[in-house]
Amino acid sequence: MARRIRLGTRGSPLALAQTRWVQERLAAYYPEYTFEPVVIKTTGDKLKDVPLAQVGGKGLFIKEIEEALLAGEVDLAVHSLKDMPAELPAGCVLGAVPAREDWRDALVSSRYTSLTEIPLGGRLGTGSLRRRVQILHRRPDLEVVHLRGNVDTRLKKMNSLGLDAIILAAAGLNRLGLSHLPHTLLPASDMLPAIGQGALGLELRANDQTMQQLLKMLDDPPSRIAVTAERAFLSRLEGGCLVPVAALGTVAGDQITLEALLSDLSGQRLLRERHAAPLAEAASLGRRLADRLLEQGGREILSQLYGRPLSH
Repeated sequence: MARRIRLGTRGSPLALAQTRWVQERLAAYYPEYTFEPVVIKTTGDKLKDVPLAQVGGKGLFIKEIEEALLAGEVDLAVHSLKDMPAELPAGCVLGAVPAREDWRDALVSSRYTSLTEIPLGGRLGTGSLRRRVQILHRRPDLEVVHLRGNVDTRLKKMNSLGLDAIILAAAGLNRLGLSHLPHTLLPASDMLPAIGQGALGLELRANDQTMQQLLKMLDDPPSRIAVTAERAFLSRLEGGCLVPVAALGTVAGDQITLEALLSDLSGQRLLRERHAAPLAEAASLGRRLADRLLEQGGREILSQLYGRPLSH
């Protein structure tokens, strides 16, 4: 491999901050290499105001980067893991999952510190179906306003639209140096996170053994095990941005606990389960938990969302 290694990334401030984080650590560990970010504009970046669920959702922020990776135009793709579909394209593998940042969502508001404090009929902004259904499940009186764009854009829209609060990923605030903004970290009981939230996914070509070796120092086994369970849950449900799903894997000792939910679009029918298993069974735990939710009514929910019977 050439001494120059190209890191494919989106051009948003958060994506660039994440890529710099990876670049700095690789450069410190391998000074004999040069690591160079390559910005690639994705479909999700071009469709700035369209709800993701209307245009396919999962994969919109990574497809063009994966194409550049497979074409040999970049050597490594740096993604927010929550943007990655459960199934990767042929020829690509998840080379490393670095230590996970904060997985929680943050309620950003200068006036309120919890969902219960927001007044009757209050207005709350988010572009996520997952967040929307959990808000409406707890507070069906609230008006959930669709909000997309990078963090700075959403903060500006909060003020221009007169919203009571918006919900953002805590990891994004931390990585952008915005943790000083008035916000409250929401517990899992209030807001279960997106699959892989707070984690990075470093994707590479399956036959690139050199990159696989270089990335070993960045891989964090507890984080990888946690997201393995979460992504197995997502895969079993055939989940994309059309489906309001959430999951959180937690590793403690030799056990992994997975809590997950599946909801209809209104948030009225929200199914939630929590189970534990040995670390080696992380993937099967995710699939088993998905099957539990399917048995409890999830199959009907998904059939309605997809407009067809589930394939399994």
